[in-house]
Amino acid sequence: MMYRHVGYLGIALFGLVLCSTTIFARQEPGVLPAGYPARPIRVLLGVTAGGGLDAVTRAVSQKLSERLGQSVIVDNRPGASSTIAMSLTASATPDGYTLMGATKTMILNGATKKVPYDVLKAYVPISAMSTQVYVMLVNPSIPVKSIYELISYAKARPGVLNYGTAGIGSLQHVGMELFNLMAGTKIVHVPYKGGGAAIIDLVGGQIQVMPSVTISVGAHIRSGKLRAIAVTGSQRVQILPDVPTVSESGVKGFELINMYGLFAPAGTAPVIVSAINRQIGLILGHPDLKNTFAADGVEAAEPITPEQFKSIVAQELNKWSAFIRESKITF
Repeated sequence: MMYRHVGYLGIALFGLVLCSTTIFARQEPGVLPAGYPARPIRVLLGVTAGGGLDAVTRAVSQKLSERLGQSVIVDNRPGASSTIAMSLTASATPDGYTLMGATKTMILNGATKKVPYDVLKAYVPISAMSTQVYVMLVNPSIPVKSIYELISYAKARPGVLNYGTAGIGSLQHVGMELFNLMAGTKIVHVPYKGGGAAIIDLVGGQIQVMPSVTISVGAHIRSGKLRAIAVTGSQRVQILPDVPTVSESGVKGFELINMYGLFAPAGTAPVIVSAINRQIGLILGHPDLKNTFAADGVEAAEPITPEQFKSIVAQELNKWSAFIRESKITF
């Protein structure tokens, strides 16, 4: 009988330990799992080096590497409007060692059905990294110094001006088609494999117009190689205080804001997702990183949970799916 009591006591104690462990885990979200990371982490990007997503992801990855004590390697896999990197990520082993940095282009690829899967089910949103408006740029070879002048110049020459983007179906592409629709212009799309390549041709005069994040073109604006005529947010930005918004320049209500985020393949353990989310939140709150971003017109994202980030992604997917469907834009 005594052995039976001891057995019952052992079971009871085991239950208490298990319960305590579960409660502790719930009380300590964001703690790195034991032994993770044991090897370098790869962050796939669907763009070439030199663009806004590349610059932001590299800055965050460097800080993340320092905090984790393990290399965080940015792996650029440009092409097909980021779908190459998206597919590699979606099919990767969900062990926390393959992540993906993405813009709203990932969401648009889901909205336009450019990928044969549901982006909300193929990836686990980890954290937003930054938000930023675009700056509308023109090559100085055309006599345009404002949105009003661009519209007038383009309307007098339908189909003559070209605008560059990081690819078909990118936010730049959809945003410029929205601009064409709202402004009544016909500026022709020229897609590239990444923003960096498009900027080179914009500077060289092969294309005349481009919306770009300021982090990629600040030096060209300061040198006079490119002319900034407007920003696409709802208000002016600190880095370009004299540059008006598109909305206040004649296309009332126009707005285009990008968001860079970090994702993992579906099936990645919630404890890993939570831990990386917490680390990213701490990194984004660091004054040095905030100052670096601000100097390039980028705003560090506010810390949010993976669940909150997933909700934002879902809302954006619904919004752009509706716009593409109603505007009948083809890709």
